[in-house]
Amino acid sequence: MSSLIKTAQAGTLESGDIMITIAPATTEGGVLLDLDSIVLAQYGTAIRKTILDIISELGVTDIYIKAVDRGALDCTIKARTLTALGRAGVVCEGELL
Repeated sequence: MSSLIKTAQAGTLESGDIMITIAPATTEGGVLLDLDSIVLAQYGTAIRKTILDIISELGVTDIYIKAVDRGALDCTIKARTLTALGRAGVVCEGELL
């Protein structure tokens, strides 16, 4: 089980990148993902799955995620999500991410 300590963000709004902002959920409502993407119709489902898979693997609960995508590749989405979680102070199994 991981805990989110503070709000954090990673990425930019440049073409080919994604900005991930995470914050503790205001209520115990689980994981809330707000996705804005220039390729939402084509890749929205895949982007959501990538982000949610990382959150699930780390056991993070009660989190709000705002993702603003500008055509990022899957590896970039993963890197930005992990970076934002690390900056937020997500603790996994006794260690900081």
